[in-house]
Amino acid sequence: MVSSTLITTNKEPIATYRSYQEAQKTVDFLSDHGFPVKGTLIVGVGLRSIEQVVARMTYLRAAGWGALSGAWFGLLIGLFFGIFTNTAMSLIAVVFWGLLWGAVAGAIFGLIAHAVQGGHRDFVSEAGLVADKYEVLVESDHAAKAHELLGRTPH
Repeated sequence: MVSSTLITTNKEPIATYRSYQEAQKTVDFLSDHGFPVKGTLIVGVGLRSIEQVVARMTYLRAAGWGALSGAWFGLLIGLFFGIFTNTAMSLIAVVFWGLLWGAVAGAIFGLIAHAVQGGHRDFVSEAGLVADKYEVLVESDHAAKAHELLGRTPH
């Protein structure tokens, strides 16, 4: 995490953009032209938390996701116990049974977890942070050179 004193102490904003990709292109441009980019910051200003709902959570979906996560855990357990087997066939059998029982147990736990919530939070979502704008800050000693270089960029 970058502290605000670090940002304001010896950094100077040289450009502001509406997207992170534009700010990143500016830093790439400066780097390509020999600018000392070490210590350069891309700072998101006006951060907002956004949560996008992607699906409705149903009992079937809860069981499916539980089964998938349980299968991964079962696979891991099966591989662990499989290292103690003598033959390749017994290794495959142990891994298969671990995968199968992990999926079954995961599906059951997924169903129980969904049922316990009692209708609260019946959706699946993705959360993230979005900034209103992105500022490129450079060391104050190098700001004039950055402005000079950016004067040649086609914006």
